[in-house]
Amino acid sequence: MATGRSLVRRVASTPWNARLRELASQSLFSESITLYRSMLRSGSSPDAFSYPFTLKSCAALSLPVSGQQLHCHVIREGCVAEPFVVTALISMYCKCGLVEDARKVFDESTQSHQLGVCYNALISGYTANAKVADAACLFRTMKERCVSVDSVTMLGLVPVCTVPDYIWFGMSLHGQCVKLGIDSELAVLNSFITMYMKCGSVESGRRLFDGVPVKGLITWNAVMSGCAQNGLAYDVLELYEEMKSYGVRPDPVTLVSVLSSCAHLGAQRIGQEVEKLVEANGFVSNVFVSNALISMYARCGNLAKARGVFDVMPVRSLVSWTAMIGCYGMHGMAETGVKLFDDMIKSGIRPDKTVFVMVLSTCSHSGLTEKGLELFDAMKREYKLEPGPEHYSCVVDLLGRAGRIDEAMGFIESMPIEPDGAVWGALLGACKIHKNVDMAEVAFAKVIEFEPMNIGYYVLMSNIYTDSKNQEGIWRIRVMMRERGFKKEPGYSYVEHMGRVHLFLAGDRSHEQTEEVYRMLDELEASVMEIEGNTDCDRCGEVSSSTREHSERLAVAFAILNTSPGAEILVIKNLRVCEDCHVFIKMVSKIVDRRFVVRDASRFHYFEDGLCSCKDYW
Repeated sequence: MATGRSLVRRVASTPWNARLRELASQSLFSESITLYRSMLRSGSSPDAFSYPFTLKSCAALSLPVSGQQLHCHVIREGCVAEPFVVTALISMYCKCGLVEDARKVFDESTQSHQLGVCYNALISGYTANAKVADAACLFRTMKERCVSVDSVTMLGLVPVCTVPDYIWFGMSLHGQCVKLGIDSELAVLNSFITMYMKCGSVESGRRLFDGVPVKGLITWNAVMSGCAQNGLAYDVLELYEEMKSYGVRPDPVTLVSVLSSCAHLGAQRIGQEVEKLVEANGFVSNVFVSNALISMYARCGNLAKARGVFDVMPVRSLVSWTAMIGCYGMHGMAETGVKLFDDMIKSGIRPDKTVFVMVLSTCSHSGLTEKGLELFDAMKREYKLEPGPEHYSCVVDLLGRAGRIDEAMGFIESMPIEPDGAVWGALLGACKIHKNVDMAEVAFAKVIEFEPMNIGYYVLMSNIYTDSKNQEGIWRIRVMMRERGFKKEPGYSYVEHMGRVHLFLAGDRSHEQTEEVYRMLDELEASVMEIEGNTDCDRCGEVSSSTREHSERLAVAFAILNTSPGAEILVIKNLRVCEDCHVFIKMVSKIVDRRFVVRDASRFHYFEDGLCSCKDYW
């Protein structure tokens, strides 16, 4: 008799289930839940086939209360033993952040202990909720109970291994996939490519990628995103061209990687071609693509175009506002950046910690000390956001750049959290600007406690000793660097001309126009010396001798040789422009009556008529 009633109920619920499945598969989740309620009101009883679709809808909409109510219905209707219902419950609780409830469902269902699908659901849930140890532990239990491991298990586990600390676990999983014969499945391969790339093991990721016989879009995206994240911008552009040659059409994920690489290289011409592709394929409304376009144009020196992209965005996310504020900071237009921050607040968007880092940094690089301090106070008082080390380091930078070194030190000592390397590094940078050797030594001793392998701080301290002509200090830093096996990153600069990138290293003599470049450099330096001879220049002699073969000077000389008079010149340098070259380019801008735009590791400098947009505050 019971079986007969169950059959009648199933027949009655079948049309409802078909519609529930259809709505859930079309991602019409609200409509799916509404239909389930209509089903109850009509007098029809749900069955085991009704719940998975409705639970999926609750999970997608993050409705834990509705999900818990459905769980009650499952128990009442006697469907709690059905494996696919148990799996749906586990997934729902995990996606709603209730991982402990998901584990209770798993533990209370004795059947689930032998079903791989239930393990897979819980492992994926642990991974999504950053429960790395729990995911690994459950995987071990799964193997101990001889439950079948498949590609779905691996796809749930591999994402926990995307940080370097867990690459050993990821490599172990990769080995097990080979043993099980599932390493050739495309989804599994893509996940391992992503894992190796995110862990910085680029060679392993590329080796896997190269071994894929037929590469789909997801595979291309995995390797291109990985190269972009590891700063391999040239590789991304080469892969992009190769992908197109195979007839694979890019999607927004692809174009974000390409645009970020164009931004890194300052390759505006390629970025403009990508923008045309964005428009042709209807990706303009994609907020991630628009944000990447903003960043690309800004980092290529075209701030007006970046603002144009921002202004026409149909929907501006907090990330979009943050990106545009950062662009103004990078270009030394702090007042405009702060005004945009105010406009964002007026538009009803609530700031987060990231946008405060951006606006504080913007104030710091342009000398808006009081405004920056006011914003830092507002962050805590008005928006109830607890500052992190990155915000405190911005305030130290604000005070330090303004010459308020003692006040910056007092601020550090009063911090409610322990100062980290970035905080002490900001103080060290300020000491370099204001030539405070004693305080620099204190900051250096602290910063290398936190970041002993950051070569930048050793170079900075060495430069501070060089400025103060402290030979003993210079040798001491060199010994420390030698003991740690450091090699100073070579400085290089490049300009784009006639569709080709011309790169120069310090002292470079490999370029095909070397003789003409150095001849032009000699002429420029002679003109600079002539100006120095007629002015009271404190840096007389240094500007044209000690750093005469720095890469930015060679790039400037090359660009003057190969461009028409009056044309603007964009130079991109991987390191911070040194003080001597900064003075040199200012003077050259007046001598040749040109505008030079120089992007270094910190910001943009606009040199024109003997002046720089940074007002020597950088």
